[in-house]
Amino acid sequence: MRHLKSGSKLGKQPAHRRAVLRNLVTNLIEKERIHTTILRAKATRRIAEKMITLGKRDSLHARRQAAAFLMTTVATEKLFKDLAPRFADRPGGYTRIIHAGWRLGDGADLAILEFIGSELKKKEKPSRKKTRVEEPEEKEAAAAK
Repeated sequence: MRHLKSGSKLGKQPAHRRAVLRNLVTNLIEKERIHTTILRAKATRRIAEKMITLGKRDSLHARRQAAAFLMTTVATEKLFKDLAPRFADRPGGYTRIIHAGWRLGDGADLAILEFIGSELKKKEKPSRKKTRVEEPEEKEAAAAK
């Protein structure tokens, strides 16, 4: 029976699981949107929201705790300078998980994990103005006139 055995182990040993989650949280903070499986997104969401809460405290102890968990100093700086002030009024629920279909190789459920307020910016498509190439006969006719 599975009494009191909560949380997903992600099919990994504890050290590997911690490393995967540290990398996912660091990437989420740096890029504000990541693509991963639904189970990993749900596990990452809990830790990412705790990191935002640490950022909102903004004490030396909170900075050291965040720096110990996050992989890069860039992510730590962004957490305390950009993300924490953005969510200062919000009591929780800083992330959203969007279902993104299934992976072709193994059929795993994919998801997009993103911070609330990081809206998708559409890429500008390069304009494809068709330029008409003049043929040599047209050039000669135009020159004769």
